[in-house]
Amino acid sequence: MASDGGARAAERLDFPSAHHKNGQLNPALVFPMKFAIFGDIHANLEALQAVLADSQAQGCANYVCLGDIVGYAANPVECLEIVRSMNCPVVRGNHDEGAASNSSLEELNPLAQRALLWTRDQLADEQRQWLRDLKLVRQVRDFTVVHATLDSPGSWGYVTNRFDAMASFSYQFTQVCFYGHTHVPRIFEKDDTVRGLRGDEVHLHRGVKYFINVGSVGQPRDGDWRSAYAVYDVQAQTVQVRRVEYDLPATQGKILEAGLPSLLAERLSLGK
Repeated sequence: MASDGGARAAERLDFPSAHHKNGQLNPALVFPMKFAIFGDIHANLEALQAVLADSQAQGCANYVCLGDIVGYAANPVECLEIVRSMNCPVVRGNHDEGAASNSSLEELNPLAQRALLWTRDQLADEQRQWLRDLKLVRQVRDFTVVHATLDSPGSWGYVTNRFDAMASFSYQFTQVCFYGHTHVPRIFEKDDTVRGLRGDEVHLHRGVKYFINVGSVGQPRDGDWRSAYAVYDVQAQTVQVRRVEYDLPATQGKILEAGLPSLLAERLSLGK
């Protein structure tokens, strides 16, 4: 049961579409230097709109989505159509896969199952096909993106420590790879060893590889309710994980109004 709500939501965000601004050549569009890397939206429209607005304020000209556009919250159609309208690289997440298929969801927890069964009824066949067609891994410019792991991207494993990261580094052929899935921002680096880094910003050094989790737009799980995404500044060679406030009560109200489990609304305020 699809609607045109996604198109209306997309219209409220003015993404650059021309190489000129005020009659002058716009260098930011011809030579884009900043990428907004975001994922795990989970049908949270208010969070997605807040992140995209913040990314524009940061001067981002390019966007990459790490998957899990749908699932959990109450605006799967609107979020999917916004991402589609951006014409940016997107990889498939496990919730995207679950919503797009008719297979059993027994491997997921009960909350995820109920939300995805509801989501299937909201999406049109064409929208579900679009999700099915998404690739698991993509190279964008000189970096790689994946939803879960590089060693087995369709198995939906979690990278939560340096030992998990080692397996993905073995399959990483670019200096930087961005991933999601855990909903927790993390930065791992590899030179002669693999280590986790503290902080929300890293300067990329030549000869060192980085495996970076950008956190979650729509359902953070690190104890901070604010949306998370990353800005990759190609010129400065930095990656910064940013946190953005959004209209949390509006999202919670929509979840309850849709008849989805109340815990899905409650957990948002806890960042869990």
